[in-house]
Amino acid sequence: MHAQDWKNNVHFVLVEPRESGNVGASARAIKNMGFRKLSLVCPPDPLGEEARWFARGALDVLDSAERHMTLDSALINVSIVAGTTRRTGRKRGLLVSAEEGARRLYEIAQHNSVALLFGREDRGLFNEEIDQCGFLIHISAHLTQPSLNLGQAVLLVAYELAKAARYVHTSAKDSSYRPAVLVSNQEMKALYERMTNALRLLDYLPRGDRNLEKKIMHNLKHFIGRAGLTEWEINMLLGLCSRVETKFGEAFHCRKSEEDDSTEQ
Repeated sequence: MHAQDWKNNVHFVLVEPRESGNVGASARAIKNMGFRKLSLVCPPDPLGEEARWFARGALDVLDSAERHMTLDSALINVSIVAGTTRRTGRKRGLLVSAEEGARRLYEIAQHNSVALLFGREDRGLFNEEIDQCGFLIHISAHLTQPSLNLGQAVLLVAYELAKAARYVHTSAKDSSYRPAVLVSNQEMKALYERMTNALRLLDYLPRGDRNLEKKIMHNLKHFIGRAGLTEWEINMLLGLCSRVETKFGEAFHCRKSEEDDSTEQ
């Protein structure tokens, strides 16, 4: 792979940006650092001249930006998703610094598509969008003004990613080292559905306790999403799910039928 090809695997995704100028500034920021892939989820329509003014020198990036009606559509072909946030807390999953997150993504992006999510100017990323992320990147700012402008946040993360290319991961010095090729986000979502069903069949997810089910699957998604899965690994997990469905599925349906008969009586 050419030294710069990995940058084509990095997608900067703006979720419901409100200000056209911020979209233009973001396009300019990623081109400043040698990136080109910009995706917009429900952007202002039309973007207008303000976006083009702020994107000065990067109109090609702005004009070629992909537009999506949903976040799922924007992430369908990526393997690893990282979000950005100014808020911290245990419920938000694994948080890393911009420098550490950039080095992780740089290594993965050698052979896989990755996405960086940036939330709304006023509200950031919602919880359901955080759930899509394997880990979150936190940019430390002064407590008196912890919130960054969207374009500034994009520039800082893009800079850290470009800088990461100058620091070769220790394991990469070994000529036998090859970054893993990972499955897409779409395949991961299908796995999570199968895992949910398998855990229900095993009675690991108590019937009717939707909050506990959501919490368990939330943690599993973050755990798996940090590093992604290879094709062999996902096939192994799907095979385990199939085994559970075969072994316990019949018993589950028989029990459900008996419960239904009892209810009718």
